[in-house]
Amino acid sequence: MNSLIDNYGRKHRDLRVSLTDRCSLRCTYCMPHDFSDWLKSDHLLDTGELMTVIRVAVSVGIEEIRLTGGEPLLRADIVDIVARITALENAPSVSLTTNGLRLVELAKPLVDAGLERINVSLDTLDRTRFTTLTHRDRIDDVFAGLRAAKEAGLSPIKINSVLMKDINDDEAPALLKWALEEGFSLRFIEQMPLDAGGVWNRDTMVTAGAILASLASDFDLVAVPGRGSSPAEEFFVNGTEATVGIIASVTQPFCGACDRLRLTSDGQLRSCLFSLEEMDLRKVIRNPELSQEQITQELSVRFFKAVAGKLPGHGINDPTFIQPRRPMSAIGG
Repeated sequence: MNSLIDNYGRKHRDLRVSLTDRCSLRCTYCMPHDFSDWLKSDHLLDTGELMTVIRVAVSVGIEEIRLTGGEPLLRADIVDIVARITALENAPSVSLTTNGLRLVELAKPLVDAGLERINVSLDTLDRTRFTTLTHRDRIDDVFAGLRAAKEAGLSPIKINSVLMKDINDDEAPALLKWALEEGFSLRFIEQMPLDAGGVWNRDTMVTAGAILASLASDFDLVAVPGRGSSPAEEFFVNGTEATVGIIASVTQPFCGACDRLRLTSDGQLRSCLFSLEEMDLRKVIRNPELSQEQITQELSVRFFKAVAGKLPGHGINDPTFIQPRRPMSAIGG
């Protein structure tokens, strides 16, 4: 029975697990092109330690594991990690968010290991813009990875797109047209104050309202009822069952229905993407004075403490808001 219920009645079912803070791209809204402030390798959880945490998470009610990064496909044993999670008793569903660069070689093995769904980050269809945004000329690898994901049977394949003012903010209609043609589920995400370079500026952020206005010139959109705990508000497109989603974390927060916790790659449990506090699980796992049974018990206690301390909202729109010290790449999306 799931008992990860916070003081505001939110039941937590989803654990986002970061496997690494490293990435093969340098998206400007995430980190500077010369970023090198990586977590120390000996601080990262090894696979055995990771599985210890996930087993406990499942035992207290987590039903879905989403593997994130950085770029999770940079983890050398990514296929083994998926296989070990899906082999657990009362196994959770397993999904993954990726930049897509390694899907050509990994999509089929990941599906065979039990991966159910993927989200692929892609902000533009234009090679020049892609190179400007990511500082890498790799857009062909993303497209090849998406083809491999379709061939491997992954469904739905969701595309995550962040629009940046004067860079790709005119591309919303083209991205949706392409996604519909390819059978992908597109979701636009408002840029959040989680970039390592500290360049986020609310005044220049492309808002959900602006995105909807841009799409309305080419598409008829009708809101899908029953959003539930989904971070995306979905819209039916042109009277069909196809949808487009918008994650408006800044202008239209959805904290009241949040069911997510986050585990960083160095073993810190976070109750919110924007939390200023973390629950140290690595310290428990590596305590030589604790038996395995005691480790399991203490990890369980810390899950409950993290949920009990969760705030009602992230507070981005509060004048006292403080941006987390960790950037998105070190937290896990």
